[in-house]
Amino acid sequence: MYKSIIAMSVVAVLAGCQANKAGTQVNSATTTVQTESQSAVEKETQRLNAWFAEKYEQELQMSPITMTIYGRKDKYDQIDEVSEQAERRKLAWLAGTVAELRSQFDYTKLDAEAKISYDLWLYDYEKQKQQAKFFENTYVFNHMFGIQSFFAQFMINYHKVDTLADMQAYNTRLVRGAETIVELLGQAQSRAEKGIRPPKFSYEGVIAQSKNIIDGAPFIDSEKDAPLWADAKAKVQKLIDDKKISQAEGDALLAQTKAALRGAFKSSYTSLIDWFEQDMANLKQQDGYGVGDLPNGKAFYNYRLADQTSTNLTADEIHKIGLDEVARIKAEMEKIIEQVGFEGSMQEFFEFFRSDPQFFYENNDEGRQGYIDDSVAYLDELNKKLPDYFGILPKSKLVVKRVESFRERPGAAQHYMPGTKDGSRPGVYYAHLIDMTSMPKNTMESIAYHEGNPGHHMQLSIAQELEGIPEFRTKAHFTAYSEGWGLYSELLAKEMGFYKDPYSDFGRLSNEMWRAVRLVVDTGIHAEGWSEEKSVSYFMSNVPINETAARSEIRRYMIMPGQATSYKIGMIKILELREHAKRQLGNKFDIRGFHDTVLGGGAMPLSILERRVNTWIDEQKSS
Repeated sequence: MYKSIIAMSVVAVLAGCQANKAGTQVNSATTTVQTESQSAVEKETQRLNAWFAEKYEQELQMSPITMTIYGRKDKYDQIDEVSEQAERRKLAWLAGTVAELRSQFDYTKLDAEAKISYDLWLYDYEKQKQQAKFFENTYVFNHMFGIQSFFAQFMINYHKVDTLADMQAYNTRLVRGAETIVELLGQAQSRAEKGIRPPKFSYEGVIAQSKNIIDGAPFIDSEKDAPLWADAKAKVQKLIDDKKISQAEGDALLAQTKAALRGAFKSSYTSLIDWFEQDMANLKQQDGYGVGDLPNGKAFYNYRLADQTSTNLTADEIHKIGLDEVARIKAEMEKIIEQVGFEGSMQEFFEFFRSDPQFFYENNDEGRQGYIDDSVAYLDELNKKLPDYFGILPKSKLVVKRVESFRERPGAAQHYMPGTKDGSRPGVYYAHLIDMTSMPKNTMESIAYHEGNPGHHMQLSIAQELEGIPEFRTKAHFTAYSEGWGLYSELLAKEMGFYKDPYSDFGRLSNEMWRAVRLVVDTGIHAEGWSEEKSVSYFMSNVPINETAARSEIRRYMIMPGQATSYKIGMIKILELREHAKRQLGNKFDIRGFHDTVLGGGAMPLSILERRVNTWIDEQKSS
């Protein structure tokens, strides 16, 4: 297409020496060819996008949980199949779509966005093919994100009850959730027989969380309601209050809920708790260890690094980048220590920074509310300046909330859960506030920007609100892209004029150092055999947080190999792309255009993001 347009343009220029009549005829021919070419591109792109819509809908129908999270009520009484056979069926389906994609569409006739969509679909297939090779290497249950806590979180926060049928679906899902736990427990037992077990602390976390789910009525005689029973009662009562059902219908629904909870649901959790308590004696190592020590562990970790960073960087290369970044950030920290007039070593400043009472809220409900209120205030102030840095802004609202009590952990990392595209459910920035001694004031500002705006809330909300690209791209997730953007957002907020308090700015550097240290300790744990204690010690020698938070972080890395490396690798790449765009465009560089380019196509691997940015640069040069 491009060759034909260029060729016809040359003809038009050469014909300019001829009579006006001839020149007009050639220009007309040029326009006709250009129009025909553009028409062919539009048609092929539209046809491909329609195909993506059909295939993505088929894929969504395989995940009732995903549909519920997106605000849909398809298959509302079901949950996802989690067996290995189901995973194989899905991979086979995906392979079939790739064969269709390659045989039915002409890549050369697609526009730039459609080519990205095409490449992303292929990338996802290759990614899932690699993942399938390591099906048995992942920890089925763990203290970070196992279904033992996720299922209750999902039912409470995502299964909306607007009708009697919705509540009937709720009760059916309780039984199906129990069946899923039994299936997954079988997988965990099978992996344990092969020597693949998470560390002891994760066993303890799974047991504690599972016990919390069935602690209270109706599981035991108690004045306190268990989380799901309290949720069901509240949802039924709202139906009654809204006059959507009668009291008798409400009573019947709750009787069904109670039977499901006391029956299959309790049985599944009791089996889970019993097995984990008994199997703990089989752990060969009582402290933490990396996946490199487990069967097929080295290959699994290499896969995880490639998957999480979307690069070909080796563990050694990532370790070295981490060491270099730690040294660079330390030099910036020294400047702020000098600025505030602190007399003492960096380690003494760290101790002051992580323990002085001025940097903490009271460890009570008033202090917890203060943390939430101040986080909201930081975000409200920053939101006023967003139009100066972004052309595309999110429509979805953002709220700051405390993590539910049944899954709250001291020192655990804050996190974000997206809202719905239609705005019926806002995005939520969650904070673990059970232990306020692990939640310092001096780092909360940068965390608010990371999880809220201009970080994850902005990135994920804009993605799902995008128009004109296939829906699967609005829901795509690539860790290095999303977490790289979150960390980049912390620095961007400084460039926008925030962190007016030098201690908050030091907190920003501390959080960046946190991510640099992750490169060192994640590779240290999984590729170099670092122990939990060595990793905690290295963490605390470079980041001014308390031991509870440091240990929580290290245990997270042990359970989620490679994930922690994505933040810094992604941030470095986004900054490299920005500097490249500045050099290429000079006075034509527009920060709003750059940010809209990064966020305006949804999540993608770093290599495809680089291509997208370079395309934008070329467009700006020619404009």
